[in-house]
Amino acid sequence: MQIKLADSAGFCFGVNRAVEIVYDLLKDGKQVCTLGPIIHNPQLVEELRQKGVKIIKEISEIPENHVLVIRSHGVPKSITDELTEKNITYIDATCPFVSKIHKIVIQCSREGSAVLIAGDATHPEVIGIRSYVTGQSYVFNNAEELEELTQNHKELSKKEVCVVAQTTFNAKEWEICDKIFKKVYTNAKIFGTICDATTLRQQEAIKLSKESDLMIIIGGRESSNTTKLRDVCMVNTKTVLIETARELKKEDILGAKSIGVTAGASTPAVIIKEVFYTMEDILNNELTVEAVETNEAAGTQAAAESAVEEKIVKSFEEMTDEEAFAASLDSLNNEQKVKGYVLSVGPTEIQVDIGRKYAGYVPADELSNDPSLSPFDIVKVGDTIDLIVMKTNDQEGVVTLSKKRFDAMRGWEDILKAKDTEEVLTGNVIDVIKGGVLVNSNGVRVFVPASLSGVSRGEPLEQLLGQSVNFRIIEINRGRRAVGSIRATQKEQRSAAREALWASIEKGKVYEGRVKSLTTYGAFVDIGGVDGMVHISELSWQRIKHPSEVVNEGDVVEVFVKDFDPEKKKISLGYKKDEDNPWEKMKSAHFVGDVVEVTVVSMTAYGAFANIIPGIDGLIHISQISDKRIEKPQDALKVGEKVQAKITEIDFNKKRISLSIKALIEKDVTIDEQETASDTADAAVNEEVKVSDVDIAETAEVPESDIRE
Repeated sequence: MQIKLADSAGFCFGVNRAVEIVYDLLKDGKQVCTLGPIIHNPQLVEELRQKGVKIIKEISEIPENHVLVIRSHGVPKSITDELTEKNITYIDATCPFVSKIHKIVIQCSREGSAVLIAGDATHPEVIGIRSYVTGQSYVFNNAEELEELTQNHKELSKKEVCVVAQTTFNAKEWEICDKIFKKVYTNAKIFGTICDATTLRQQEAIKLSKESDLMIIIGGRESSNTTKLRDVCMVNTKTVLIETARELKKEDILGAKSIGVTAGASTPAVIIKEVFYTMEDILNNELTVEAVETNEAAGTQAAAESAVEEKIVKSFEEMTDEEAFAASLDSLNNEQKVKGYVLSVGPTEIQVDIGRKYAGYVPADELSNDPSLSPFDIVKVGDTIDLIVMKTNDQEGVVTLSKKRFDAMRGWEDILKAKDTEEVLTGNVIDVIKGGVLVNSNGVRVFVPASLSGVSRGEPLEQLLGQSVNFRIIEINRGRRAVGSIRATQKEQRSAAREALWASIEKGKVYEGRVKSLTTYGAFVDIGGVDGMVHISELSWQRIKHPSEVVNEGDVVEVFVKDFDPEKKKISLGYKKDEDNPWEKMKSAHFVGDVVEVTVVSMTAYGAFANIIPGIDGLIHISQISDKRIEKPQDALKVGEKVQAKITEIDFNKKRISLSIKALIEKDVTIDEQETASDTADAAVNEEVKVSDVDIAETAEVPESDIRE
């Protein structure tokens, strides 16, 4: 029997963040209420309810002296507007990935795009997303519904369209829909907003389901991402969805040779752990009976127990090794080294199996010396890690462990060795203290004085925070205190980088660099040990007054080599892309004879310049502004005014465009004159007809005898 847990099972970032917010408020003694369930997991919601958290449906239901928390799915815009209007204090626990979608649809709908949302129209997240759309919006839940949408609203194919997805949308279904978008909506802006954690979780579940006889999905039945995990797995193998261990069926467990387990993003680690322990109990009970029957002939209870132990070990070979299991009866001593298999990861601790009859816990602050890291940054379910025993509670069967202390012991040995060999070490800057910074290297804190940090005098050391740095150990003090130097390695690194760059540089080559400084005439960019200059004219296709309108110091940018001089060690870089050239866009957008709406942007003595498309202005000569003589352009136009004008000339070589308002006025006059001439001709004809009628009448009244005479 093999039981394998998916690496990504359990809380995702957004859910963990929301739950942490509520727990922190409770820890601070606050009274908390949530607008709807904080997440889609009935067990955790019930646990919070027992801790005093109230769930409300309307803002009017907020109890006195309670802090309101908005759930991870987000809420409609009208809700936050009402809270702001009524000056109600609240904490927004909306998942950042959902908030990102809100911003996308706000921007796109303001620009006039129709918004298409892939997801469940009744899901709170989708309802919230749709509320931020100011124009048309449509929801589809699969490729079939999208096909219907394209048929029922064919007008959308000619409009600007924005497409987003519910963060938990089925990744496979999205791939199918994406092909339809690109085929039908050629003007579509497609944003792949399915959460990375959701995509990874589904991919792992699919892979695991193909390798298993049974898939167990743990999570709330109201949870969108949990039900999608069930849907993608049941295509490949028998799949059951359970909310708690109580729903496990003995016949399902014993009828499978291999079992895969995963859990939705809203499933607490404690529930996953309970499911594993319940499966272990089911297997233990069944194996005991089987072992006794098998060994009756041997007549020894000891042989039966031995067979049971062997089968249990093999059943959970993915979770423990035989050596660890054999040691399970040994007592645990403080400072003892053990190996732990990570069962679950939470915001405040991780739970591990150390192969003993103890529940192993590692507090978050015992995982790493780096305070900026959360448990989710350090380990994942399925990892095997080295630990040191801190405290054992035999009565409760709990052992508290530390990864940080084990890393520090092993890391100190590496520090001592590096001092002797002058080896270059790598670490992360975790703190700025008086006189320098602290670097965490393999669990050991190394002090780097400011003078050896590589930061120029007068610049803040804070810029190193969170950075990975190379350094050498230059001193070991008493009490396991190490002093390092970052600067000692920088000179060598930059020298090597410069040599490598000059050996491989060529025109047109693209580099990723960091903006080091700005001047009035351009920006200097470090492209790997060498600084190149991007002239202000190369930063944008539009006129700019200063480089800061496009880039800022510290920005990471993509540049290309325009020219270089290896002797003078100078490099000229380009930044603006050919595909963004407005003159290239102009070639396909407008032609001579087109009538366009333009915006007057500036005036001169000889005419007015008007913007046609972003980056391109045309000249309306003073003689082409009006059909009447004017002394200056300001007599007929003003800056910011939108007018209709005709394109009379385009010179792509000289990048000049001529416009005329007068041409449109003359056209109107010509039409009026033609209509007037036509009316005059019609009148003349009518007059001639009348004269003829009179002649005929007069002739008819003359006697026939007079005619003959």
